[in-house]
Amino acid sequence: MVKVIKKVIVIEDQTILRDLICRLLESFPTFEVVGKTGDGLEGFNLCMKYRPDLLVLDVMLPNLNGMEILHRLKSQNPRTRVLVFSALKDSDVVRKLIESGVDGYLEKDAGLEEMEKAINCVANGQPYFGPRIVQIMRELMINPKETGSFESLTSREREIIQLVAESNSTKEIATKLSISVRTADTHRSNIMRKLAIHDVAGLTRYAIAHGLVEMDETL
Repeated sequence: MVKVIKKVIVIEDQTILRDLICRLLESFPTFEVVGKTGDGLEGFNLCMKYRPDLLVLDVMLPNLNGMEILHRLKSQNPRTRVLVFSALKDSDVVRKLIESGVDGYLEKDAGLEEMEKAINCVANGQPYFGPRIVQIMRELMINPKETGSFESLTSREREIIQLVAESNSTKEIATKLSISVRTADTHRSNIMRKLAIHDVAGLTRYAIAHGLVEMDETL
C-alpha cells in the first residue's frame, strides 16, 4: 500500500512554538513540513508556491495577518485545509474566521495531545474546534451579529490597515506593496471613508479590535 505524504506549512511568529509544531508534525511519517515562517506575507507566498495539504496558522502575524491569509488562500486554493492555532478567543474574530472557511481552530493553551488530535482531524478532512471555540460558535448561533463594515474593505485595504496599525508610513507601505505613494494614500483615504475613521490612532484601535494586530505591537 502506497503511503500518502501530506505537505504542511506552519505560519507562527513565536519561534519556539513554530519549532515545536514542526517537530510534532515531523514525528508522523505521513506529514512533510515544506515551509515554515513567522511572517504572514512570506507565509502566504509559501502557500502559493507549495500548495500544501495542511496549513497551521496563527492569527497575529506581521505584514499580513492570519485572517487575511485564510481569506486569500480559501479563494485561490480551497483544497488546503487550515487549522488556526491562536490565543485569540474574541467572538468577532471567530465569526470572521468561520465565514472565511477555517477548518479548525485550536486555542494556544491546549495540550500536546489535543494539538495532535486537531492536526490529524483537520488533515484528514474533519473539522476540529477547541472547547472554548465551540462555546463561542454556539453563542454566535444564538445571537448572530450583522456583518460589519470590515467586509466592505477590499483585500488590499485590509492589508494596508494592518500596515498602518504597525506604524508604517505611507511611503513605507508603498514600498512594501510595490505601489506608488499616491496609490497607497488613496487606499488609506478610502479606508477612512468606509470606516468613518479620521486618524491613524482610530485605524490602529480598529485593527486591534478586529484581530489584525496585537496591542503591544502598536504601543
